[in-house]
Amino acid sequence: MPKLGAEPIRKAALINATIATVGRKGSLDVTVAQIAREAGMSTALAHHYFGSKERIFLAAMRHILSQYRETTLAALGSSDSPRGRLYAIVHASFGGANFERETIAAWLNFYALALVDPEAARLLRIYHRRLRSNLVAALRPLTGLDATNIARTLGALIDGVYLRAALSDEIDGVEAERLILAYLEKVLP
Repeated sequence: MPKLGAEPIRKAALINATIATVGRKGSLDVTVAQIAREAGMSTALAHHYFGSKERIFLAAMRHILSQYRETTLAALGSSDSPRGRLYAIVHASFGGANFERETIAAWLNFYALALVDPEAARLLRIYHRRLRSNLVAALRPLTGLDATNIARTLGALIDGVYLRAALSDEIDGVEAERLILAYLEKVLP
C-alpha cells in the first residue's frame, strides 16, 4: 500500500535532484538513474511519477519558473513606485535560489531544450512574455514609448548575465544586480 502524502514529497525531491544533477553536469545528458540516485529513490519510482526523462526536465523547468514567479511577485508586492518595481524585478532575477549556480546551469540547459521540445519552448515563451510585461509596466511611467525597447534590452542583459554566470565564477548575484542597475541608471530619466 502506498504511503499517503508521499507522492508530492517524492516528486519535489526528484525535481530538486534534476536541477542539481543537470546543474552539476552542465548538460541534459543525465540519466533517470542519476536523478533518482540524487533523490534517494529508485529509477522505477522516478519513471512511475513522471513517465520519462523529458517530463522530469519539464517539471524541473516549471519549478524554476514558479520559484522565479513567486520571488518576483513578492518583490513587486513590497515596492510602491515604478522605479521600485523595476528594481524589484532585477533583484528577484539575481537573488536567492534564482541565481544559485546549479539553478543557472539547469536553466540555461532548459533554454537548449526549448530548441527541440515544443513544451519547453512554450514555457520559455511564457517566461519571456511575463518578464517583458512586468518590465514594460514598470518602465512605461518612467520612459514612455521607449519602455518596450528598454525592456527588450533589459531582458537580453539579464539573459546575458545568466550566461556569463554559468560559464565563469566571476559574477555573483550582487555583482549581476549592480551591472543591470548601472545600465538602468544610464537609460532612466
